[in-house]
Amino acid sequence: MVENKIEQRRNSLVWMENISKKFGTITALQGVNFGVKKGEVRALVGDNGAGKSTLIKVLMGVHKPTTGQIYFNGNPVSINSPKEAREIGIEAVYQDLALVNLMSISRNFFLGREMEKKVGPMGFLDIKAMDTICRKSLHEIGIEIRSAAERVGSLSGGERQSIAIGRGVYFGAKVLILDEPTSALSVAETRKVLSYIENARERQLAVIFITHNVHHVYMVADSYTIIRQGRCVGTYLKGELSEDDIADLITGDREE
Repeated sequence: MVENKIEQRRNSLVWMENISKKFGTITALQGVNFGVKKGEVRALVGDNGAGKSTLIKVLMGVHKPTTGQIYFNGNPVSINSPKEAREIGIEAVYQDLALVNLMSISRNFFLGREMEKKVGPMGFLDIKAMDTICRKSLHEIGIEIRSAAERVGSLSGGERQSIAIGRGVYFGAKVLILDEPTSALSVAETRKVLSYIENARERQLAVIFITHNVHHVYMVADSYTIIRQGRCVGTYLKGELSEDDIADLITGDREE
């Protein structure tokens, strides 16, 4: 088993303690403890509606917790918006990826952070610089693209995931949240995305891998937290349970 709560808070880059969230009379989360260490892939596993997305939205500042505290590097923090989360180094890659299909790879890579060059009093997008940096940065983390000028709409699902992951790494993410990154991908594309996750771990990022796919958890995660009906079932190190055990804990066919 993993360390106790005090040890986890001390050793985690991000630690969420006793997190509860109510929406009126509905309790979406109840007393959840969850964290991830630097250089660790922590899977957040649960069925649809288990509370995974709500927990991550609390971490990203989309929802304010009803009770509980978030710690970053051992210090209590208050995160009130996704912008504040990004400023301290927490980056989320959601299922919809927030990419613009009609724009180029490099424009999507720098979306909201575009580089400019001055010509007299006028400012213009520095497309050449963005193309060069985008291609180089993706190459450095093992992602090869045909052209930074290619439209994102022409890319496959796995390629789109790689752009979103590369963007987070380049802009200094310390914690990378991946929301169902292998959903609806082919076997070959899934392997590529899982390799990008392993690359992020090797670069000492803390990776939160949200999924309901037990097999993918087993392939790359160092540890996994199972959540069911808004409650934390438990947190386990790699190899402590079989894939069948994890599936049973997710569905409630087995109780700890």
